[in-house]
Amino acid sequence: MRRREPEWIRAQLRRPDSILVPVWRSQNLVIEAEGGEPRAASLTATALADLGHSDLDERLAHGHLVFLGVIDGRAHFAVDVSTHEAPLETVRSPALAAAGIGDSTTGDVGLRFADLRQLAGRLDRGEGALLALARAMLFWHSRHRFCGVCGAPTRSEEAGHMRRCTDEACKAMHFPRTDPAVIMLVTHGDRALLGRNKNFIAGMYSTLAGFVEPGESLEDAVAREVMEETAIEVGAVHYHSSQPWPFPANIMLGFHAEAVTTEIAVDYGELEDARWFERSWLLAHVDDDTFRLPRLDSIARRMIEDWLHGPPAV
Repeated sequence: MRRREPEWIRAQLRRPDSILVPVWRSQNLVIEAEGGEPRAASLTATALADLGHSDLDERLAHGHLVFLGVIDGRAHFAVDVSTHEAPLETVRSPALAAAGIGDSTTGDVGLRFADLRQLAGRLDRGEGALLALARAMLFWHSRHRFCGVCGAPTRSEEAGHMRRCTDEACKAMHFPRTDPAVIMLVTHGDRALLGRNKNFIAGMYSTLAGFVEPGESLEDAVAREVMEETAIEVGAVHYHSSQPWPFPANIMLGFHAEAVTTEIAVDYGELEDARWFERSWLLAHVDDDTFRLPRLDSIARRMIEDWLHGPPAV
């Protein structure tokens, strides 16, 4: 793989047409035109010196530059600009230039660093995936500067896809990880079990979810989480779909589960409320502050919608 070829990586960082994806304190750079949807903003590699990244070897070793891949023949890199207190002042002109927008025509164009979770449903899918990868990789580097085995400093290798302990007696290798979580729509006939977390926006109810524990199958994790949060026992569990959720490093594995009991006992340490909702009521209700379903771009909403518009229970 090219990320294991340091000379090739450095050569790509010196190419003026290579692409940089800036991340500032876990926020991504986006362009928003008045009346339009946001899109990913990027820089060309010529901006590296302005960002204080002229020493490529040092920046690569610290994990401030991470190779993301080659798209349409151009190498893409995540670049960490978190040390800048006011990064927009530095990236504004090169970002607009890379987008083909001149400074003199920016009256209706906004450039900002934003939380990707609030924009994911409005971004092009490919752009959203690229921004998510850049954010996740740089977040991982920021949390793994020291070896978890011996505590010595670590150094980035393989263009940011591995960190190695600098202690000669240790040399442990550390790799980015993804933590699996299950998310499940529990149904009983024409009713669906939805819960409310205290941190949700006003009125929102969603599917249940939780992390997979060591030594546990995905099906067992579904059954355990539902039992712990609501005291509902489930029988058949069927895989539905998955959704990357790099906030910071998760993948949501979606399931439909059939309840074999219906009496709810809410664990208030986990949930604020949980209820059964009739399919007909959910289809007729319009989201408001008393009740609303999850966002349209979420796997939770996709599972609910598939069930709502699927065949009725027999």
